[in-house]
Amino acid sequence: MRIISRSKTIAFFIVLGSLLVAVAIALNITWILHWRGVIPLVLGIILFALIIAGMILNTIFLVREIRRNEQQDSFLNAVTHELRTPIASLRLHIETLQSRDVSEDKRQDFYRLMHQDTDRLMSTVDQVLRAAEAAQKARKQHWAQVDLIALVDECVGAARQRHRLSLDQLSSVSHGLRPLESTVMGDADELRTAITNLLDNAVKYSPEGVRVAVEVLAQGDDLLIRVSDQGVGIPHTDLKRIFKRFYRVGRIRTRVKGTGLGLFIVRTVLRRHRGSVIAESAGEGKGTTITLRLPRHSPS
Repeated sequence: MRIISRSKTIAFFIVLGSLLVAVAIALNITWILHWRGVIPLVLGIILFALIIAGMILNTIFLVREIRRNEQQDSFLNAVTHELRTPIASLRLHIETLQSRDVSEDKRQDFYRLMHQDTDRLMSTVDQVLRAAEAAQKARKQHWAQVDLIALVDECVGAARQRHRLSLDQLSSVSHGLRPLESTVMGDADELRTAITNLLDNAVKYSPEGVRVAVEVLAQGDDLLIRVSDQGVGIPHTDLKRIFKRFYRVGRIRTRVKGTGLGLFIVRTVLRRHRGSVIAESAGEGKGTTITLRLPRHSPS
């Protein structure tokens, strides 16, 4: 359906461009033949204004299409890399185990690396599938009361284990909130995905040393989750764009691989839960803070 809709949009702007050319030719002929008439002059001015407006629309559309194609090309290259690298590693380990007599310690080390490769593959595939699901209409059949503090603690613990981090490298704190005060209505799996994406991004974009702090706090009728790192940072002009599908910051994407889907999924999940997400950064090399805002559930 998305491909059909995009084809219709492209066809519309092609037809619009053709009509603008035809109108411009007719306008020139009319001015040449009736250049002294008041009515042709007024109509000519109106049509000329419409032509300018149409050309602006066409230009905006073309610029957007060029950017979208660039982002999709970047996404395809990133996904290809994210799939090809672990597959090549898996194949190498399997061939080694088949062709050589390795020690038990080495064999167990190979198994561990192969398990990491399969986790990486599953993560990439899962992100693509979740991004496709995110484009669908909001569904609430799995909504229930969710203890946000417990969910954040679960995600932080899993991230520590997954990335082999210490308590100092990945810390979390809730500011005096009790269980009944940290409840939201939503889909626990979707919220878990959003929080996990933020934690994985904070770790991935901290190549010089991981120092990630997670806070859960109340602000009025909302609950906030803040994930702060001391990593590569984000230029001010890109702070809002990073939540678009396939978008990745130009300089950063050359250093850190990714699909450009993680923050798009985060924003979609938050919107579905009537919440919001914002990113803050003092600039490149100065870390990033991403804040999730969710409406707090008050038991009736």
